[in-house]
Amino acid sequence: MVDTRFFKNNGPFRLSEIAEICNAELKDSTKSDIQISDIATMGKAKEGEICFFYDKKAKEKAKEIKATACVTTAELAENISSEVIVLTSANPKLAFLQLNKKFYEEYKNRREISRTAIIAPSVKIGGNTFIGEHVVIEEDVEIGENCYIEHNAVISRGCKIGNNCRIGACASLAYTQMGNDCYIYAGARIGQDGFGFMVINGKHERIPQVGRVIIGNDVEIAANTCVDRGALDDTIIGDGCRIDNLVQVAHNDKLGRGCVIVSQTGIAGSCTFGDYVVCGGQSGFADHLNIGNGAQIGAQSGLMRDVEPGAIVMGYPAVPIKEFMRQVACVQKLTKNK
Repeated sequence: MVDTRFFKNNGPFRLSEIAEICNAELKDSTKSDIQISDIATMGKAKEGEICFFYDKKAKEKAKEIKATACVTTAELAENISSEVIVLTSANPKLAFLQLNKKFYEEYKNRREISRTAIIAPSVKIGGNTFIGEHVVIEEDVEIGENCYIEHNAVISRGCKIGNNCRIGACASLAYTQMGNDCYIYAGARIGQDGFGFMVINGKHERIPQVGRVIIGNDVEIAANTCVDRGALDDTIIGDGCRIDNLVQVAHNDKLGRGCVIVSQTGIAGSCTFGDYVVCGGQSGFADHLNIGNGAQIGAQSGLMRDVEPGAIVMGYPAVPIKEFMRQVACVQKLTKNK
């Protein structure tokens, strides 16, 4: 059961409504008016609740479902007790996502501007926007409509934020232009200095970082991630990217559309990613690399060379996945012989 102290439950919903939301078929139409009050896992769901069954490995557990209803595939439905009302879907995972969005939502403050916020006179704020406690917004900032700026966030001079954006608590933005429908999570740091130095007379002299961060539409940058602004060219995060917690994106990096960067990944400066690149956790990239469209990078891989479009690589240094698996098999064989 979802804790309603943190998430608002919009239920109950009738099974006929749930079938429509999930794009599913209710096997017994006489049950269409039965109401469902909550979503739960297969093992915990009880009377009045609905669960989802899509893992073939859980067939034995399916027989023990106590929920009033279950969404599953037509193939797996035969594993469920006749006492459970079945809804069939071609994609139960997607059905879960759709119903979850309808059932639950976060509690949000009223759309107002806090009296403790410090907002420069030249700031432009769109309608229906929330500005939390102790937020600081500097000169010439533009914020679109329906935005949500959480407590203690800092938005520095000249930044532009599109419509329907959310800036998490204690996040900071500088030298940044952002599109619509973006979410910058709590504690993220966007637009800070890139890590650029030159040794002059035995001393590390900082190279001025005079570029920006350009963020497209529908981008999420998670908690405590850092995206540095460009040294001269801009750092660019393409439309639809998803960047996990604790990721480092260095100056002048350019991510294409729909890239997924998992936590603790570090991308050195001036790397260019194509569209829909996926990087596993703790992967690391040398500078000035080109990573092709649709490339997949295994967790904890070290990238020192360019990657072709569609390639799957893994290891340190990263090699094609089949070669990596042969290396692992060879090492295992050698150790067994000792």
